[in-house]
Amino acid sequence: MDPSEVEFLAEKEVVKIIPNFSLDKIYLIGGDLGPFNPGMPVEVPVWLALNLKQRQKCRIVQPEWMDVDKLEEIRDLERKEETFTPVPSPYYMELTKLLLNHASDNIPKADEIRTLVKDIWDTRIAKLRLSADSFISQQEAHAKLDNLTLMEINTTRSFLLNSLNCMYKLRSNLQPGSSRGKSQDY
Repeated sequence: MDPSEVEFLAEKEVVKIIPNFSLDKIYLIGGDLGPFNPGMPVEVPVWLALNLKQRQKCRIVQPEWMDVDKLEEIRDLERKEETFTPVPSPYYMELTKLLLNHASDNIPKADEIRTLVKDIWDTRIAKLRLSADSFISQQEAHAKLDNLTLMEINTTRSFLLNSLNCMYKLRSNLQPGSSRGKSQDY
């Protein structure tokens, strides 16, 4: 799975919008949306919120977790803890990117939020790299991936898979009685 596919999944997350138009309920395969009344908040998927925002049909309400004070707490906790702490949303990085790129005028302190989320991301990726390095150097066979997001796992997936494949090949060649590791003279 590549980052664009993870971003596609993130677009299914729900956000609040304040529409400036009237429309009855919309019946979609994924569920009913609306009704839409001017000035009345309604929850919709991110993909629809961004579409309506681009057409100037709504204002996007920032998610509760996208607050400078809350993000500072999360960043500080992430820096203190050795393990991965729970994140505010399974798609926090993707949602921040989408909402700040397309609706930064609706989100107060957008630059601070962008910086804080980047700090959280950098801290978590650094932890992930250290964990992967430790995992490989200790020749572990399995790992626990609690509190990681799909994008974070995707970031190290190819590195871990290649490393584990190399470790497997090395182990199978070093096994006693393995005919693979011995050279054969003809």
